[in-house]
Amino acid sequence: MSAGWHGATDAAPGRASDTGFAPLVAGVGSTSLGRNYVIDRDAIASGDPPRAPGTRPVAGPRATFSEIFAVGEFRALWIAQALSVAGDQLARVALTLLVYDRTHSPLLAAVTFAASVVPTFVGGLVLSGLADVLPRRQVMIACDLSRAVLVAIMALPGVPLGVLVGLLFLVTLISAPFTSARAALYPEILSGDHYVLGTAVTLTTLQFAQAVGFALGGALVGFLGVRTSLVADSATFVLSAFIVRLWVQARPSARGGPHREAPSMSAVTAGIRLVFANRGLRSPMLLGWLAAFYNVPEGVAAPLGKTLGGGDVSVGLILAATALGASLGAVTFSRFSRPPQRQRWVVPLAAAACAVLVLFVFRPALPVALIILTMSGVFGCYQLAANAAFVTQAPPHRRSQAFGVAQGGMSLGQGAAMIMAGAAAQHYPPAVVIAISGALGAIAAVAIKLGQARAR
Repeated sequence: MSAGWHGATDAAPGRASDTGFAPLVAGVGSTSLGRNYVIDRDAIASGDPPRAPGTRPVAGPRATFSEIFAVGEFRALWIAQALSVAGDQLARVALTLLVYDRTHSPLLAAVTFAASVVPTFVGGLVLSGLADVLPRRQVMIACDLSRAVLVAIMALPGVPLGVLVGLLFLVTLISAPFTSARAALYPEILSGDHYVLGTAVTLTTLQFAQAVGFALGGALVGFLGVRTSLVADSATFVLSAFIVRLWVQARPSARGGPHREAPSMSAVTAGIRLVFANRGLRSPMLLGWLAAFYNVPEGVAAPLGKTLGGGDVSVGLILAATALGASLGAVTFSRFSRPPQRQRWVVPLAAAACAVLVLFVFRPALPVALIILTMSGVFGCYQLAANAAFVTQAPPHRRSQAFGVAQGGMSLGQGAAMIMAGAAAQHYPPAVVIAISGALGAIAAVAIKLGQARAR
């Protein structure tokens, strides 16, 4: 799924929303790019490279992949993400197939998939502020180790199906502060066009890891079983915590001094007010939320795969197609378009990511369906520009909370859309459900554009 906004999410998403409003170990020391440069919002908006403290922004060449991977902290976060996301997708496929095989209910399969998404809404609103109040590295490590324990419990023999879904809910709930902490760290590590390219690299890695996990998930679950898949997922959380502990710098909490504020309902309300009252935050956030419409195929992947033939393998391919397209789109969009062009293409690409799914109304065969899903993923590259626009407006001492609200809303929309799609798929062909969702998403994109025009 879209990982969403991961801050260079899921999401994904991601880690249910590590897909979308979501970023080697040898020589992982910090470099001057990540340590001696400051966040320059003008540079982020214009695409200029990072600037040294006390200097004015200057024009320069676009960021390169070698510059991005020269930053040790970025490499550490990148590796940790790749390991954990691949394991997560394997576990998600395992649980979804397990529920569908036991119940033969598209609705219950969609509910299981959504159980790895919806908790991000609650976590994004209530828990994301922890990453502003507490040191962000500390939050990430604590979340990783907690999730490792929960997933290990899921792997125990004899755990009832309802308990598995409940544990999955808790795992995803805890992922919200982790994702927000990581998202808030990226602008401290990278700035300017380096941040945009870093976002693309992270999104591409996320989607590729999802694609591998989804594509191989069906076959591996059939060969290894659900329990082994869950053990592998638990291990990835431990590895992620280990990498973050060793190679990400310790930093003080972002909301110290006059900004220090304990998490509370008033803080949650302030975070919601922050993103909705500021048009610079609200517009890119609403565009990011359109992922709920073009991620519907993931929620009905099991019944869709059955109608298209191919069994569990086809389910994995369906889930992998959009992720593969998003990887291709992110690299192309970040490397071959300038920042002003990216912003102009946000709404057209958002509408296209949804509209192309209308082709499912013709009930295509599996190869054509995979092409359509891949194209939808490619068009989803607009999330890069929406993410960059969002971070330019988010106050540094509330950045984690702002990302949490955005990611939480995206996850709630994705979960609700998947549940409704699953319910509809019990009465109508899954292809028709996907086509209707795509049409509604395209209409919503046009509505957001009209709202932007009126606000000006």
